Amino acid sequence: MASQIFLCTEEMKHMCLTRFTWKCLSWFGCVLGATLNSLLGPRFLVYVSCALSIWGDRMWHFALSVFLIELYGHNLLLTAVFGLVVAGSVLVFGVLIGDWIDRKPRNKVAHASLFLQNSSVTACCMVLMLVFSYKSEIERIGQGWLMVACYVAVIILADLANLASTALTITIQRDWIVVITGDNRSQLAGMNAMIRRMDQIINIFAPLSVGQVMTWASNVIGCGFILGWNLVSLLVEFLFLSKVYQLVPQLAAKPRRYTGDSFLKRQLELISSQGEIHSCPTIDEFANVPKEGPEDRPPLETQPDVTSRFPLGLRKIQRLVRTCCDGWKTYCRQTVFLAGLGLAFLYTTVLGFDCITTGYAYTQGIGGSLLSLLMAISAFSGLVGTILFTRLRRSYGLVHTGIISSCLHIVCLLLCVFSVFAPGSPFDLGVVSLPLSHSSSSRHRMLEEDPIQVSPFERNINQPILPGRSTIHWTNNTVLMDGAQESTQPESYISIILLFSGVILARIGLWSFDLTVTQLLQENIADSERGTVNGVQCSMNYLMDLIHFILVILAPAPQQFGLLVFISILFVIIGHTMYFVYARRFRKQNLHTQKTPEKDREAFLT
Repeated sequence: MASQIFLCTEEMKHMCLTRFTWKCLSWFGCVLGATLNSLLGPRFLVYVSCALSIWGDRMWHFALSVFLIELYGHNLLLTAVFGLVVAGSVLVFGVLIGDWIDRKPRNKVAHASLFLQNSSVTACCMVLMLVFSYKSEIERIGQGWLMVACYVAVIILADLANLASTALTITIQRDWIVVITGDNRSQLAGMNAMIRRMDQIINIFAPLSVGQVMTWASNVIGCGFILGWNLVSLLVEFLFLSKVYQLVPQLAAKPRRYTGDSFLKRQLELISSQGEIHSCPTIDEFANVPKEGPEDRPPLETQPDVTSRFPLGLRKIQRLVRTCCDGWKTYCRQTVFLAGLGLAFLYTTVLGFDCITTGYAYTQGIGGSLLSLLMAISAFSGLVGTILFTRLRRSYGLVHTGIISSCLHIVCLLLCVFSVFAPGSPFDLGVVSLPLSHSSSSRHRMLEEDPIQVSPFERNINQPILPGRSTIHWTNNTVLMDGAQESTQPESYISIILLFSGVILARIGLWSFDLTVTQLLQENIADSERGTVNGVQCSMNYLMDLIHFILVILAPAPQQFGLLVFISILFVIIGHTMYFVYARRFRKQNLHTQKTPEKDREAFLT
């Protein structure tokens, strides 16, 4: 009897252990299956593709600025020319890129942009490797004209890579993720925030990685490292984007462009859906209303083409000009036009971690290691801004999130205004009001009388702008020098502390506002116009960024930096004011659409 009881107990233990094992295995299988599904899902594949693309872009942009300086004998001429070419090309071709994105299938646009970007960077790296390896021999061929041709080739290839990168960014980050998330705006906000977080993190480590290779090896090895990265990234991104296109059938449904009466119908549908009109005839009736002008006007196909007698080249130029004009008109008639324009105005500022602000900090006694630490803290504040955006949007809505972010951005930047008048600030109205017509001798006489105004950048015109290679430190956004240019120690660090405190804290509101406007553009633009509008938005951003560099050229001295701070604050306030006007119109429109159904119901009952 005891033995039977013992056997039953053993069997029960074995059965319980078996059941527990099966439950653990089933749970593990479910977790593994969910993990594989998420890893092979479209959102994860898009994240990986964007991460690889952003990492390559950050490495390339940083390394190219250093390569151009090294290439032209430690002179900033090639860097300035390249910046001007990039800004001008995006300003001119941004609309055409967006129109091309709208007209072509999504997979072909993504693959073509990806191939052009990576192939241009690869070819540019090969040219740079040849120049760095055989520079002395190339300079002796053709009295130096072959070297000039290499300069031109590098700038053109790098500009093509930037244009292709712009097209790829618009395609994936402004169009594909909208289609992938569908009507789920919370998922759209999450994907936007996640991509921006990756951008902030990669902006720290990508330049650091290639900078270490260039520092401890050579420029040729650095070019080879970027070349190999682009080849691997091209293959992986191509496969992942193709897989996303297969997993999301909606990406293949490209909306057609609206023209003529079809365009009129589309506009009426948008207006009706946004609640701006509430009683109108049906779209078919409206489309059939006779238009102004002679009724016997022949159709467009039978009208004589006035431009047909022009040469083919002039007709193509006229078609491109018409496309650009139509693109800007499309941008201006969007309901979110003021929000996008306000975002573009924020690009006209020196209150960011670009080469201007870091260069000014270097003149005020801030070393390269401390600047790198401040850049890392700035990237962390950008991450906080992305988290704040998701929380605010969930609690207060998208439009109110932009209002809160704008106020936070402006309040934090007031610290930068206070820094202009704080102890240790080099701001001097005497230098600001110095007429440009003064001769160099009178300027030298004035600076001798007031030695405080001497700029650390004053030097002989024949002195190199940058010292030797051994004195260059690479950071993630700029090139810092030691040795030949010693930065002056200010009497107090209160001004520079206030300046960077305002810049770092303001990035929380800035990135939250940027994500707000980005999602507004994604949600309120028709699918058939998404590429054109975002192309114009990129052009506006580059235009305002170009204005900020022109202002720096007009006021380059550290004593004039305070004036640039005031102008930057003015542009920031104007940009946020435009968004406030948009938000006010949006609120009025919502109130009107909420009251109209009640009025219609009362009229129906009476």
